Amino acid sequence: MAFPKFLVGDNTDQPESVYIIHTEYPRFVLDLDTDEMEVFEDLDGENEDEVTKEIASLVEQAEAFYQREVDRYEAMD
Repeated sequence: MAFPKFLVGDNTDQPESVYIIHTEYPRFVLDLDTDEMEVFEDLDGENEDEVTKEIASLVEQAEAFYQREVDRYEAMD
């Protein structure tokens, strides 16, 4: 079984935050409330411009994923 590319996460210790977890390279967690990101890969030696563009694109995809999930939950109500 393949894991989804993005997952939604939350934590009761930080109830105001919603996280998007990117499960593929480069793996990261994005806090949608603060826009803080933790990247779990060692990106040293990578082309900085390419990595920056790739991560920017992935953040846009993550935000679109989250909006789609919210829309789906609202449609179920």
